[in-house]
Amino acid sequence: MDTEKPTTNTAAAGAASQDPLLDSPLRGPTLSTSTSSFEALAHAHDPNLSRLATKMFRKTEDYITHELNAPLEDYKLLEEMNKATIEKYKDMRQIAENLNGSTNELSLKFQQLAPLMQQIDEISDTVDKLEAAAYKLDAYSIALENRVKCVLQRKSTPAAAAQT
Repeated sequence: MDTEKPTTNTAAAGAASQDPLLDSPLRGPTLSTSTSSFEALAHAHDPNLSRLATKMFRKTEDYITHELNAPLEDYKLLEEMNKATIEKYKDMRQIAENLNGSTNELSLKFQQLAPLMQQIDEISDTVDKLEAAAYKLDAYSIALENRVKCVLQRKSTPAAAAQT
């Protein structure tokens, strides 16, 4: 049985034969205007076509693999972010517990010091009153001293006038 070669016009054959990837070694240029119905039944397959199909399937496999792995990578990133967030919240919880303990200690110390601060306030008020009383006593003693000087001066003036 002879295999029929497709009939091609010369312009199409010339354009197609310039690209070796598009030429079939058994059937000539593959972009001819007429194709034979016997090409599908040919026993020998085109190695170039097989290589291109294999390359296409690999590229398709790579594309689909990357498309499916992209969400997986997103989920891995989210998982890592969640782990980091959990660690941060643990640290913040520990800090909050430490602050709570410190605040409770300070509150207890303040409650213990409150009566002493009240006593200090009372002592301060008493000191202020004593200081005011001391100023009044000082002013009174100065006034009394001035009166005594005045009286002594009066007594000494008539006696001095009598002696002269």
